[in-house]
This record gives sequence, structure tokens and C-alpha cells, in this order.
Amino acid sequence: VNLVESGGGLVQAGDSLRLSCAASERTFNDYPVAWFRQAPGNQRVRIAAMADDAAYAYYADSVKGRFTISRNNALYTVYLQMDDLKPEDTAVYYCAADPATPSTYTYWGQGTQVTVSS
Repeated sequence: VNLVESGGGLVQAGDSLRLSCAASERTFNDYPVAWFRQAPGNQRVRIAAMADDAAYAYYADSVKGRFTISRNNALYTVYLQMDDLKPEDTAVYYCAADPATPSTYTYWGQGTQVTVSS
């Protein structure tokens, strides 16, 4: 399964962005998915996750109440709506699918840069 992220960019604090992650095949719909981010000098961290049927969602404390994960299985796509962005949200954002553990996923996208200026 190939994953391709899009939607990153340069925004100001308080702005919103929506990231998309499009998968190449239908088997994507059978997998839980997640968004990770990695800031310079830091480890990659899971910030949101969703079950294959969208019945369950997880958010890291750092984004809870501001970010929303969703998926459209008809389009083999997962989204990350990011509101009230802060400079500390600046990172490369990755989507992932098919977890073996909460931090070990089989399929990864190439990443998309999000930069938030103050």
C-alpha cells in the first residue's frame, strides 16, 4: 500500500490546515491508521489514530481539542484537520497504516511539512 500525504504548508499561528493521505488500494480500508509528526531534533511521535471502521480515535494530549482525524474509506483517504495551529506544531507530518504496535506501522507516507509562524 502506497500512502501519499498532501496539504502541508506555511501558516500563521491560529490558522487551520487539513492534511490528506491517499492510499493506493482498497486494503487500506482494513487497517487502523495514524498521523505522526517529527520536529527537528525530536523523535517521531504519534499524535492521532483511528480504527479501521472509524469507531475509535486517539489523540495525543498536545493536539487534543485542536486536531481531528477522520477517514473516507470510499476514497481510501485519511485526513487530519488541524485548527488553532501553534508554532510548536511545526514538524513533518506522516500518515501510517497497519500497526503492529502503537508506534510500529507497516505502511508510511513520505511526509508533508507544516510550518507555523508566530
